Amino acid sequence: MPTLLEPVNINNMPLKNRMIRSATWEGMCAPDGRPTPKLADFYAELARGGVGLIITGYAFVSPEGKQLPGKMGIHDDHFAADFLRLTDAVHAAGGAIAVQLVHAGGQASIEAAGQQPVAPSAVEVPQYPQLPAALTPAQIAAIVDSFGAAAARARQWGFDAVQLHGAHGYLINQFLSPLTNRRTDSYGGDIDHRCRFLMQVYDAVRKSVGNGFPVMIKLNADDFLDGGLNRQDALSAARMLDAAGIDAIEVSAGTAASGKKGPARDRINTPEKEAYNLDLARRIKSEVHCPVVVVGGFRSYDVAEAAIRDHGMDAIAMSRPLIREPRLPNRWQQGDRSPAKCISCNKCFVPGYKYGGIYCMVEKKRSSSHLGAHGSDH
Repeated sequence: MPTLLEPVNINNMPLKNRMIRSATWEGMCAPDGRPTPKLADFYAELARGGVGLIITGYAFVSPEGKQLPGKMGIHDDHFAADFLRLTDAVHAAGGAIAVQLVHAGGQASIEAAGQQPVAPSAVEVPQYPQLPAALTPAQIAAIVDSFGAAAARARQWGFDAVQLHGAHGYLINQFLSPLTNRRTDSYGGDIDHRCRFLMQVYDAVRKSVGNGFPVMIKLNADDFLDGGLNRQDALSAARMLDAAGIDAIEVSAGTAASGKKGPARDRINTPEKEAYNLDLARRIKSEVHCPVVVVGGFRSYDVAEAAIRDHGMDAIAMSRPLIREPRLPNRWQQGDRSPAKCISCNKCFVPGYKYGGIYCMVEKKRSSSHLGAHGSDH
């Protein structure tokens, strides 16, 4: 059986190990969405740290799909030079990088998107900050096209792969969920119809990049919401994607409204609390042929290793531990197998709003107190 630190290949993309940095908003892009040198440095440090693949923070494919300040945008041809600097920085540091493509739909904010959010249906649900407008068929077609155009830019700008964001309550997930998709046209109803938008997006992306370029998805296997996407329907979506040629499925779960079962759970302080999406991922793995990646609370080497060696996962994904310790993969590779230092407090996201970029506040406080005790470090 393969092990965590062994190489893996995803559709012509060789990865040096099976540790993937899962997509996370960093808050390090300019107001128009172009990546900054600070973000390029952030990713280069992850690459030097030894992670097999970096997946960027979610990049909006059209402006009305923007959610947060400092969010990446891959909707504008004029950003080519900025993106090429970013991908070149990662490759120079020995890394591989994929860009995650997203439309936030009803979870977009009017402040970031500059207009009333749009969604499959005009419904009030806890995950939406306000009532969205229902998308027209023409608007749906335009968004599908914008995913395809974004993927073409990604390939031209040096990314090694793209990942669709089909999880966490964003637009693809909104179409999949009967809670947020109340449409009575060909995009609503049973799961086959609710998958129509997803499959149109996948087809547009695949046509724009070709069969030899990796196209992956982050997919919710359960929304953990009453009336939301359930496990059986998620399995149907996974089978459809697999049959269409998706290159990897990263299994996640939960939305911003899912409470303690949200995507980034806190207090992951024992091995028993880790790998909280593993059972969902194993179920999907049993039904598909493509590689399956599992994300969710990995902190211990042994738990991550067991997910691959004993439970058939092709890779594991993590993010918060790499915010505190970008060189964690190298540490494990070199034989120090002690757990990640991340305490799952989720405070790393606060500086993304206040100070122009996420970082581990616990580590920064520890470093500051250490400098204060031992003098300044010039």
